[in-house]
Amino acid sequence: MTARARAHVLVTGGAGFIGSELVSQLVAGGARVTVLDNLVNGRRENLAALPAAQCTLVVGDVRDATLAAQLLRDHRCVMHLACLGVRHSMHAPLDTHEVNAGATLMWLRLAHEARIERFVHVSSSEVYGPTQYAPMDENHPTAPTTVYGASKLAGESYALAWHRSWGLPVTVVRPFNAYGPRCHHEGDAGEVVPRFVLSAMCGEPMTVFGDGQQTRDFTHVSDTARGILAAATAPESIGQAFNLASGVEIEIVALARRIAQRLARLDARIEHHGARPGEVRRLIGDATRARLALGYAPRINLDDGLDGLIRWYQQGEDTPQALLRTIRLRNWEAVG
Repeated sequence: MTARARAHVLVTGGAGFIGSELVSQLVAGGARVTVLDNLVNGRRENLAALPAAQCTLVVGDVRDATLAAQLLRDHRCVMHLACLGVRHSMHAPLDTHEVNAGATLMWLRLAHEARIERFVHVSSSEVYGPTQYAPMDENHPTAPTTVYGASKLAGESYALAWHRSWGLPVTVVRPFNAYGPRCHHEGDAGEVVPRFVLSAMCGEPMTVFGDGQQTRDFTHVSDTARGILAAATAPESIGQAFNLASGVEIEIVALARRIAQRLARLDARIEHHGARPGEVRRLIGDATRARLALGYAPRINLDDGLDGLIRWYQQGEDTPQALLRTIRLRNWEAVG
């Protein structure tokens, strides 16, 4: 990728959780960044601290072909993160397909026409589905259990196919479970780490779906964003897919206890509910390929990352009690 491409980057979904951390790291490295986000899950305040001379927010729909073509004319590098999430896909599968798969195909076509120098497609560990062997490397079978996972697999398949057919310089990254500041606790985007933290801070029970013995590989968002950046610049990453993972798994009940411990809440309670649909039992990633090709290595362990997230909530303008009220417990179900 040329110096010009590195200097001016287009990030779709850049006002969201992972996207805003990626944009912050790009700006810190001297890049000028244009963010395209519809602000459904993303927030203006996630980018508010960044200098206006280096970060421009365009509010729009990733499915808008006219807008996409206009933005692509002024950029040489695209980092494509815009998507709808796993729980949203349970009650809105067609919307999820249109955004995660259909819009990705449209962007690939337009990026090819605009002669983009690097297209980084941010996929998900959800493409793997049930664990056949662990840790999961990039050759692990893909059998997603949700429309979200299937749509992300379709998107990355389109990206790699466009590279093979037309030579578009594409790289795919598959983040495992990211957490950290600006993570989503609210609505159908809500995730387990922030839900547990806010519940424990407020003295409310931490809800575990199923028996809690399911495992996840939690990776701090700053490490995830560094991996995405590395994938955008390494020449040998073109045409490849990379896991971005910590390589450490933890049971969900153990995560709840760990969070209670970090908060010194010995009275914290765990409350079990029925299992969620489409949930896999085990996720743990092998990031060897990213380490060798990208120099990727996570820097923040789980305890330090949880402590940082707790401080972020403690220092925020909104109280934990106010944030807790925005959590939807059964967030895979449609509202109304």
